[in-house]
Amino acid sequence: MLVIFDYSKRRTNMKKKTISVLLAAAMVVGTFAGCGSSPAPAAPAEEAAPAEEAAPAEEAAPAEEAAPAEEAPAEEAAPEEAAAPALEGTVKVAAFEGGYGADMWTEVAKAFEASHPGVTVELTVDKKIEDVITPGMKAGDYPDVVHCATGREAGLTETLAREKGLLPLTDVMDMTVPGEDVKVKDKIVPGFLDTLATNPYGDGVTYYAPMFYSPCGLFYDAGLLEEKGWALPTTWDEMWELGDKAKAEGISLFTYPTTGYFDAFMFALLSSAGGSSFFDQCMTYSEGVWESEDARKVFDIVAKLAEYTEPTTVANANNESFTKNQQLILDDKAIFCPNGTWLPGEMADAPRGENFKWGFTAIPAVNAGGAGCSFCWFEQMWIPAAAENQDLAKEFVAYMYSDEAAAIFAGSNAIQPIVGIGESLEGDNKLFYSVYDTGATAVMGGFAATTPVEGTTMADALFETVNSIVSGDKTVDEWIAAVTEVSDKYRAAME
Repeated sequence: MLVIFDYSKRRTNMKKKTISVLLAAAMVVGTFAGCGSSPAPAAPAEEAAPAEEAAPAEEAAPAEEAAPAEEAPAEEAAPEEAAAPALEGTVKVAAFEGGYGADMWTEVAKAFEASHPGVTVELTVDKKIEDVITPGMKAGDYPDVVHCATGREAGLTETLAREKGLLPLTDVMDMTVPGEDVKVKDKIVPGFLDTLATNPYGDGVTYYAPMFYSPCGLFYDAGLLEEKGWALPTTWDEMWELGDKAKAEGISLFTYPTTGYFDAFMFALLSSAGGSSFFDQCMTYSEGVWESEDARKVFDIVAKLAEYTEPTTVANANNESFTKNQQLILDDKAIFCPNGTWLPGEMADAPRGENFKWGFTAIPAVNAGGAGCSFCWFEQMWIPAAAENQDLAKEFVAYMYSDEAAAIFAGSNAIQPIVGIGESLEGDNKLFYSVYDTGATAVMGGFAATTPVEGTTMADALFETVNSIVSGDKTVDEWIAAVTEVSDKYRAAME
């Protein structure tokens, strides 16, 4: 079942990931393809008249000569169309090096150069790409293309959105994919261009190109559950029962890499608790929404989960030690860890038990009879409004959706949101990306963009506080009050 909640009619907000456009099976396997064609040139009709004047003595001649006269412009138009994409120069590309690694960017840059003679890609890839490019941007030296998702600690992407520093990409969506005969927008899985995660102002204009989508949920050792004879929980009551069984054997129910991973986790919970309309209200800072009964369900679940969280989690929930928390799953010291599909690759060389095998499931349903939810997180690529080489930048972004680029990315398990990509997936990826085929509802979107709010963020209030809940330094009531206060500030900052 495919369910899409359209928030384009609403005016507002966004953060890393999500509003709630809910879509299911179409995520992995699509059957949509569209081919763009150019309208026939109008010039031939105008050029026919001179052809008739060429043979005044014979009336039949003009008719015979008119045909080649009409064909000539068509033949001349072809070289013009072919010449249009022949861009030259240097395009500066800055990309975040995530769990997929940097090699794929080098390979894609080389492939782009090979398919675009006369073009050079000046590539910068770094795990802290914001720190690398921000000083230059402040001095007026901008990359032409930036791959950097929303929701990161530095908040660079959101800052550019709030300061209206992004170039609209709607015309890129109408471009033909380089080397193919299909438009970019027809290559992208339906739903991805209808969310605040791509249209941060809620005005129907695309500013973020969707990249590398990943179903998010709970990862676990399927071998452990099989060995113990424990059933996979689908409700939170079943989750607490499993937690008690595991605790009796010295195993914790839960851990998390860093509090940043609670965005996808809590967005899925919010959607499950109150549905799409409620989720929309959360993402647009509606008055009183965080004090509602549905929101309280979510806060209470996280607070109870804190009681089942592995004791060393908080100490290692930082950018330097987060893999220690992920290792807890491989060591069977904790059962579940929220994460995205990059986790197996990130932990590929880590030790594990003989019977370990990756398992993946949606976030359990909040309400009885409800469906589990899996937040579909994706990264973003964008063009600064101050980019110097905008035509080259647009060509590079369009190329990201070519079969050639998608295959290169897929080799590093970075899956582009293009129609039909699921048909080529194998092994663990088939398991992960089939979560929407097995009953889970997909959630997409994020907090709406606003004018800058100094001194605080929704991420700090909503997600970073989880450490304090787990450690017992804050209560749920204090948490709700803090989130409400920050949400009120963002509502006031909405334009």
